Amino acid sequence: LQKMFPKNGAKVPELRFAGFADDWEERKLGELGSVAMNKRIFKDQTSEIGDIPFFKIGTLGGEADAYISRKLYEEYKQKYPYPKVGDILISASGSIGRTVVYQGEEEYFQDSNIVWLNHDERLNNRFLKQFYSIVTWQGLEGSTIKRLYNKNILETKISIPTPNEQEKIGLFFEKIDDTIDLHQFKLDLLKEQKKGFLQKMFV
Repeated sequence: LQKMFPKNGAKVPELRFAGFADDWEERKLGELGSVAMNKRIFKDQTSEIGDIPFFKIGTLGGEADAYISRKLYEEYKQKYPYPKVGDILISASGSIGRTVVYQGEEEYFQDSNIVWLNHDERLNNRFLKQFYSIVTWQGLEGSTIKRLYNKNILETKISIPTPNEQEKIGLFFEKIDDTIDLHQFKLDLLKEQKKGFLQKMFV
């Protein structure tokens, strides 16, 4: 993956798909978009059961343990920033830089701890997701800081090719990720089967 992104000031990556020859362009993420997040939800606005899952930093990518009302969800979704399908949600604390792709479900996310880059058509989300998997955030190199601030995201540099090449790269690695997920599912299933067999064979 790293060989398919330019490094050390290079204009092109070591490995590249055939048919592409243009130089990549280095930009700061802040030149391509802005950091967005959901409107703040206070604890007294949540409940253990409810209409809309509310994901906090500890439950992002898993099962929600808090909910908000549909009325509040509809109001805030209309008035305030909300991710579009395909946007890459980023954890800004805890496991910094962990990503989840927003798939269009009715969900709400903890402000400041879960953010996304609201960008224009110069960036492809599939490509951006792969970049996030190898990125070194500006200002966090060798740091013990356990917080990813908006400035760190916006000041981070990214090299981008044409939109068509971004799509090609993104789709290529998306297929690999899907294959990995499939094999992981099969592996987990086999582990459960083994556990069941062992329990039946030993008293």
